[in-house]
Amino acid sequence: RRQMTTVRAPNVHNIAIEGSFDDAQAMVKRMFGDAEMTSRYNIGAVNSINWARLMAQVVYYFASALQLGAPHRQVAYSVPTGNFGDVFAGYVAAQMGLPIAQLVVATNVNDILHRALSDGDYSTGTVTPTDTPSMDIQVSSNFERLLFDCGGRDGAAMAEQMRGFEATKTMQLSNSQREGASDLFTSVRADQQQVLQALRWAHEHAGEVIDPHTAVGLHAARETQLDQSTPMVTLATAHPAKFPDAVERATGLRPNLPTRVGDLFAREEAFSELPGEYDVVRDFVTQHASPAA
Repeated sequence: RRQMTTVRAPNVHNIAIEGSFDDAQAMVKRMFGDAEMTSRYNIGAVNSINWARLMAQVVYYFASALQLGAPHRQVAYSVPTGNFGDVFAGYVAAQMGLPIAQLVVATNVNDILHRALSDGDYSTGTVTPTDTPSMDIQVSSNFERLLFDCGGRDGAAMAEQMRGFEATKTMQLSNSQREGASDLFTSVRADQQQVLQALRWAHEHAGEVIDPHTAVGLHAARETQLDQSTPMVTLATAHPAKFPDAVERATGLRPNLPTRVGDLFAREEAFSELPGEYDVVRDFVTQHASPAA
């Protein structure tokens, strides 16, 4: 958080929303659909709602696979995910011809993606706070992109399916969507204890101090049955110093911040706390943003 909230540039405004990641992301999507806002301001997103983010993520699938013998050898990936962006980039890489044997969707206890891929049940529940906050998500924006592809790329049908989901917060995947996803995807769920065990295993057996999100991916990789000749890559997602308490509980070590941000916790924070109401957030943006030229 402090990497964002300690930026002192006059044109940077941090907003803390009362609610979950899903609440905040829903407001961002609503703003993209607000004709008055988009006609007045140049609005963009830097998370995986933005296709440019996925394009950049595709690159390291190719880079890692080539180091492991592709295109003459298949490679598998275990990807800790909540919003389905990073792992969808792997799907894109596979569609581009990269020989990916399997993509393992690694989730924490907020396991809507695991349930969807395992049972076809894409239904939201209550978000449970965990040591892996970037995965404490119930509505995964990029999963819709996969369902669109696997369901025959029928935009009208996909839009109708998503409207039903938005109204009821529950959705059953079609047979074609489930079958299409199962060609490449599998999933594993990790609870809090399993995350700590994976953190400990990485330190004791590999000499690596990893963060809790990466530990979810590592747990999933070790649980997945795969031919021994196929290498499995676990994507690391964050520096362990961002989650010192969880790392220390598992390993007994408290990771240090990188030198370049060594004074991060001494810096003054600046952010505005707002209720989880779209109109309030929209008004804040209009008060602080510059209209498009």
